[in-house]
Amino acid sequence: MKGRVMTPLRIPVAIVSLAVFSLFLSGCKASDVAPEPGQQKVSVRVSEVSGGESQDMPLRFSGIVRATQRATLTFQVSGTLKEQAVELGQKVQAGDLLARVYNPGLEPARDSARARLEELRTQYQQAQREWERSSRLHERGVVSEQTLEQLAARRDSLEASVATARASLAEATQLLEESTLRAPFSGRVEALLVERDEFVAAGQPVMRLSSPEGREVEVRVPAYLLDHVELEQTLPVWSVQDRSRPPQSGSVVEIAQASAIRGELHPVLVSLPVNTLEPGQPVEVGITPVRESAITVPLLSVIRNAEGVSVFRVRDNVASRVAVEVDRVVGERVVVTSGDLSPGDLVVYAGMTRLADGDAVEVR
Repeated sequence: MKGRVMTPLRIPVAIVSLAVFSLFLSGCKASDVAPEPGQQKVSVRVSEVSGGESQDMPLRFSGIVRATQRATLTFQVSGTLKEQAVELGQKVQAGDLLARVYNPGLEPARDSARARLEELRTQYQQAQREWERSSRLHERGVVSEQTLEQLAARRDSLEASVATARASLAEATQLLEESTLRAPFSGRVEALLVERDEFVAAGQPVMRLSSPEGREVEVRVPAYLLDHVELEQTLPVWSVQDRSRPPQSGSVVEIAQASAIRGELHPVLVSLPVNTLEPGQPVEVGITPVRESAITVPLLSVIRNAEGVSVFRVRDNVASRVAVEVDRVVGERVVVTSGDLSPGDLVVYAGMTRLADGDAVEVR
């Protein structure tokens, strides 16, 4: 009968690493002997705490450059487009006549409202004179109190009717003025949407006007990226037509709120510098996600004492003990959690055997 060959047990590498780290923590206890007053500085070696924010590659989102100030112009009344005083691409000044519609009922309505106002104003003035004469006769006892009150009521009613007629005239006049379309600001005619002699309904777009004063681009991004942009943040903007051109610097002016609709993209508005990109040009806006990376310290800097696991942080040549929680070992560094440690802090990794909390140190 042949003998059975025993196979050596294979110990996982991870268990060996943890065992070595545990033995190391047990052996790296700081001395319990307090330093004597006037003791010389302890010579130590330090290393920086790494971690904090890390930036990924910028993500690019497409958009079209447009004018910051723009408007789609409409008439507030319906009618036939009888006059179009501008051409496509023409520059206009604020207040310039752009177009006019004809509605056969607007002018007669204004004239009727004006005539009605004049009629009621005349009746009111007559009622006022009658009341004044009756008041004098009432003082002499010729006109009764009841007659005087009736005249006063008729006068007050006509006064209210005059106010109503005046409002009707203002409305009719405003509607007639709405049949004329004028430029709300100085700019350029981008589009003519209605031809002459066509019927235009109230509120129907007639033309588009834009100002050359500013440029902007709107991009739509996933909800998670809204946490990586903020107002007045500078973002790179690349021209799609000329990729060799260096990017322009845009500034975030508006950020949408995240909604509960699954998969919806949210607009982010970016303002562009003046005289850089023209309206209509396709561009790409870069947004770089910023992530919080784990805080790590050298493996040799972690010590164990009666109170738990800690490290010695050095500030102004003084060592202070900072409690940490060990998460995992990554090569020669340890991922730790601590509310008192920040990226860039200096921690001691050599010379800890003679070091106590509050000791003065000399960094080698």
